[in-house]
Formats: sequence, C-alpha cells, structure tokens
Amino acid sequence: MTDPLLFSALADGPGVPSRQRQLLARFKQAILDGRLAAGSRLPSSRALCEELQVSRNTVLAVYEQLSAEGYAQADRQGTRVAPLSSLSSLPRKPAVEVPAKAAPAPLQSRRVQTLALTRDAGDRSLPLTPGMPALNRFPINAWLRAQERALRRAPPQVLGYGDPLGEPALRSAIAQYLRVARGVRCEAAQVVVTEGAQGALSLCVRLFSNPGDTAWVEDPGYGGARTAFHAGDLKTVGMAVDSEGIVIPERLWRTRPARLVHVTPSHQYPTGAVLSLARRLSLIEQAHRAGSWIIEDDYDSEFRHRGHPVPAMQGLLPRAPVLYVGTFSKTMFPALRIGFLVLPKSAGEGAYPALAELLRGGHRLEQLALAEFIASGQFSRHLGRMRRLYRERQRALREALASHLKMEHEVLGGDSGLHLTVRLPEAYDDAAISAAARAAGINVGALSSFSAARPKATCNGLVIGYGDTSEDQFLPLIGRLGGILRKLAR
Repeated sequence: MTDPLLFSALADGPGVPSRQRQLLARFKQAILDGRLAAGSRLPSSRALCEELQVSRNTVLAVYEQLSAEGYAQADRQGTRVAPLSSLSSLPRKPAVEVPAKAAPAPLQSRRVQTLALTRDAGDRSLPLTPGMPALNRFPINAWLRAQERALRRAPPQVLGYGDPLGEPALRSAIAQYLRVARGVRCEAAQVVVTEGAQGALSLCVRLFSNPGDTAWVEDPGYGGARTAFHAGDLKTVGMAVDSEGIVIPERLWRTRPARLVHVTPSHQYPTGAVLSLARRLSLIEQAHRAGSWIIEDDYDSEFRHRGHPVPAMQGLLPRAPVLYVGTFSKTMFPALRIGFLVLPKSAGEGAYPALAELLRGGHRLEQLALAEFIASGQFSRHLGRMRRLYRERQRALREALASHLKMEHEVLGGDSGLHLTVRLPEAYDDAAISAAARAAGINVGALSSFSAARPKATCNGLVIGYGDTSEDQFLPLIGRLGGILRKLAR
C-alpha cells in the first residue's frame, strides 16, 4: 500500500526547499521507516505529478536519484523499493509514540571512554585566561603582507600536496631561529612541521613508543601531554615538581624506567619553575642510559622578563636523547595551528620513511607566509614588542594580587611566560572558585585541574593569565576575584 503522506501537498514559499528535494526526502524517510516495504512498487510518475501538481521531470529526477543512492531499483515494470536487509534490525517508528529508553551510543574504544577532561578551558575570550597571547597586539597588516608576498611568489604547484615534513623554507627559518635564539643543535632536515604542539606530542608517541610503555609527566603539568600519552595506550605516571622542576626518584630509573619523559624545563607549566642545570644534565644522562626519550616542550620560552631566555636543554650536550617540541601559538596566535618537532640526527634518518606515510604536508600557504614573516624580521620585532608588553602586564598583575588578595597565598610563575600561579590554603576550593570566577566573567584556572594525583594541600590554587588582558583591568578584576575568594572560603 502506498503511503498517503507521499501524496500530501508540498510546501511552497521563500526559504522552503525545492519540490524535488521535498519529494526525495519523503521517499527516503518512508523507505527507511519501513512504510514503503522492500519490493513494493513506487507510484507511477504520471499519477504522482498529477496529484502533487509538479512536472513529470521532477518526479523522474527523484526516482533516478533514489536509484542512484540505492533506495530503489528500476525495471521494465517501473521502479521498486530496493531490498535493504540492514533495515530489518532497526527499530520501526510506532503508529503511536510511546516513551522509550534512549538507544545506547555506539561503543567507543576503551582509551576514549576513560579519557578525562584535563581542564575546562571555558570562554577563552574572557580576561585572565591562562596561555592566551595579546591577540589585539598582533601586527595583522604585516601578516597580511607576508601572506600576499608568499602567494604571489608561489607557483601553482603549491596548491597540491607538499613535503610531508613541512615547507623547506619554513623548516629552514625555524632551524635558523632555534640555533640563534634557543641554542638548539639542529639543521633544517631535522625539523618537522606539525599541527601545533599537540600534533608534535602525538607524533612523538607514534614514532618512539609502543602500547603499554611507560611515560612520565610533570604533576602538576600540561594536560595535553597526558592526553597524547593516553591516546597512545601508554601508562602515564606523574612526577612531582618543586622549585627546581621535575623530581624523578633515582630508583625508578633502575626499576621501571620510562620510554618517554615530558618536561617543560624553561618555564614549567603551570608552576613556572625552571629546571636546574644539575637536573637537566642528570635527566639527559639517565635517559641515555635507560634508552628513554625526553620530550622538551618549549612552549613559551621566548617570553622571559628578566635577563636572557634560558637556553634549551636540547643544546646542552651533543647526541642528547631529546625530542624538542615548539609552537607558534604563543608567539603568533593560536589559530595558526603550526608547531614543530626537532628530531635528533640519530633518530631522524630512521623516522623519515614513517613520517612520509604519516604526514601529508598541509597548510602550505600558511607555512610559506610564516617563513616570509620570519625572514623579513617581522617575527623578531613582534617578539620584542610582546616581551616588553608582557613584562609590564606581569608587573601590574603582581601589584594587583598584592593589593587585593589579603589571605595567605604564594605567587608562583617566575619571570617568564603569560601566566602566574597563586597557591592557596586548603580552606579555598580552587575548583569552586574557578567556576564562580567564570560565572563572574573571569577565566582563571584551578591549579588542581593540572594534577592527576598531587595532594590538595600542595596543588591548590589559581592559574591566572595576563597575556591578553590590559593593565588597567587587573586591579578591578583581581578585586572581584578577591571578593569571590572571601565568599567561598570554608
């Protein structure tokens, strides 16, 4: 029996889909719902066009599309509903709607089901967001000129697939910059351009570990590293952090050494500690003996506000087992999504065949524009301006904290980066304070959300960004935050 809904009038008017699209949708839904059974004949095109007042070409086009998509089959007797065996296992829509339990979601992998949200980033447009650079101070006109020059100079082939490891011009510019500014030992051939720092971390996992291996992370530390290791089926173990950086018990190197060790030595995230030289050398030596790889995440090392930037650990010793990861999210802007991985020469040669298969070399125009931006000197000038700006903003934030946070607290963060961390007594629930602050238009993070296992007594506080917040806002914002702290104190 033909479904009477097929013969009901079609809608008409502005913004309404075409009659052909409406009729096609009706037939598809009737077939999927089982109202048009497999093998049943569709109405004749002549009868249908007369009933619906549409042209016969419209009906014929609908039947042709149904056949092309596998809903129907045409033969000498007309057009019939195709047999769709998979529909027999699907629930039919009842004639009368009755409450039913929600259908179970498709099964996910165990690693996805157990993947915890490391930190609710909230609305990143709000003031005091950690890790957000001064977006309104980015030289957009200079960037547009770099894009235009890159596009004019590029041959048509740039619209095709590129070098899987990244554009040679950008890899060369990155290597030159890292040698001069960060003391990294590298050549352009060792640089791999990635989808931000997170892409570089995921690549480290795929290239240098196997499921079931152990990975060590700083705790509190960057949640993205834990996510990358978890997604690679690694056993992740948190290591405490003190004023000199990560603390790794000697016995673990002997009994259960890690395959990967993630560190942020130049400016620990989020405490701001700088990994001491003694620990850097010890870490390199122990990793070399154990056959481990150190992932040096140098995410915001350029913004040191007193003295010179701390050189990268990668350049301390030749043949150090260090995978150097960097990003332009802080120095340029996060939406650029360009990061990089510097491979040791000893690892790079063997990894190249795998890299050629794993990567496809996208975002070529953006990469070429960034290479032009660096080569023209605009990148260095922008960094100089941002260092001065962030230095003043950190000073203003420290003054505001001293004025409005009258309760016991400790300010961490050192003289680098885009954020400060305020450690609070246990009487202040940092998660509740963070949620209340966001409701009040302030996007500060809870220090405890950066930790997987640290005791609340040692990992309780607020992570406060100053990169994208102007100086004149700190006093009123911290005053508002101080009021929230007083209100929520236990």
